[in-house]
Amino acid sequence: MSQQADIVIKNGKIVSSLGIFEGGVAIKGGKFVAVGRDDSLPDARQVIDVQGKHILPGLIDPEVHLGIHRPITDDLISETKAAASTGVTTWGMQLTSPNMQMKHKLENEPGDIVSFSEVFPAFKDAAEKNSRVDFFLTPILANDAQSEEIPEYVEKLGITSFKYYLHMMRPEASGWVSQKRMGFFGFDDGTVYKGMEHAARLGAPCIVSLHCENWGIVRVLEERLKEQGRKDYGAWDDRSPHFVEAAHVRQFAYFAKLLNCALYIQHCTCDETMDEVERARKDGLTVYAQTAPCYLSLPKDTWKVNVPLRSKETIERIWKGLRDGRIHCVGTDHVNHGIPRSEMEVKGDVWKTVSGFSSRVEAYMQVMLSLGVNQGRLTLEKLVEICCENNAKVFGLFPKKGTIRVGSDGDVVVVDLKKKASVKPEMLYTSSGWSIYEGWEFTGWPVMTVVRGNVVAQWSEQANRMEIVGEPVGRYVPRKLGSQFLYE
Repeated sequence: MSQQADIVIKNGKIVSSLGIFEGGVAIKGGKFVAVGRDDSLPDARQVIDVQGKHILPGLIDPEVHLGIHRPITDDLISETKAAASTGVTTWGMQLTSPNMQMKHKLENEPGDIVSFSEVFPAFKDAAEKNSRVDFFLTPILANDAQSEEIPEYVEKLGITSFKYYLHMMRPEASGWVSQKRMGFFGFDDGTVYKGMEHAARLGAPCIVSLHCENWGIVRVLEERLKEQGRKDYGAWDDRSPHFVEAAHVRQFAYFAKLLNCALYIQHCTCDETMDEVERARKDGLTVYAQTAPCYLSLPKDTWKVNVPLRSKETIERIWKGLRDGRIHCVGTDHVNHGIPRSEMEVKGDVWKTVSGFSSRVEAYMQVMLSLGVNQGRLTLEKLVEICCENNAKVFGLFPKKGTIRVGSDGDVVVVDLKKKASVKPEMLYTSSGWSIYEGWEFTGWPVMTVVRGNVVAQWSEQANRMEIVGEPVGRYVPRKLGSQFLYE
């Protein structure tokens, strides 16, 4: 091949969901122009020898929340570095309209819930100036008006996925700290139903994403646990047990069947939810389930998040669900609180401790490689399927994203399965500056991240971490109607 490429990455092991072969890739103009044996690759201005390491498609993380606790621009600067450092090349940003606004408010008002068409242009401009990785938008809808505007968002903004926080409905959400920070002031099942109607009418790849956690039942159980004097982290699981999650899945799967609407279940943390998703799929529905690295690694006595962490036994069943194809995707649910652990945790009192923890994305690849691949819970091929290919297919990004093939975007992450390192604060890019995984030794780390042919992060032995390279290169990835779901 005589055409000179911009970059060649050679002497690697290329991984897809179908297998692994030795060779490399060539990228020109942001696209793969050759994939194959090293001797078949063209010359290039930059040649990188990865010395036998594995070359994977760049990770797609379909769930991150920015702009809640800090201005959106500040989060774009720091948190996209965190994403690049773990091998993420495309980030699915799930945002409310108040959190997309350039003027940040810790306490929003009903008037701050505006059309996404109003806030999108400035957000897109800020993100493309500051993001280290490519991104797509899943708006978090908070009222009837936004649900009714779904056709406009699809046509004008290139959006095909829409999120509803089912645990933020009133009156159950009253007093919840994130309510005003994110901008929730009253919606109900009807708001969600309207959105599902529009998504169903528009067709694939439109999909409705749901955080399933029946807040009314949670409220009752929390009151009882407090009366019993429970303050341990395990109480957070007991206040929102498995059935609270699964019951919501069944309820909205029933609506989805009536409307023929595709659903994406954001947090699959237990057998009961897997059962409900499987039941719906056998009934002919288009339903996908996502879990997160925290549900694959952290038992319930570790911290508090929504949906809760579960037991060690349940963690193993979630791994099995990934292997068996009952869970289809992995996303981090990354949130940056912007404050140290000491300001979030009230030791010995789960009720006063702030829910959620920062730096979730910075453990994405390490959890999947170290606890998954290297401990025999997953193959590398399965990792690519659930962290790259399926995420791209479900969210209407495939084959532009999520795969290494000629014509696709030149996004890769190079990983070293043998590299050992312990998580330390100085490794991190999140502005919070701490990780729940501090002190954990992982075997298997990303060593290079490439976005459309641009090296954006590379392992430094001297710094003992992934170092960010160059200037921001992230671009918005619009999606469009007309394709079928490519993953079934």
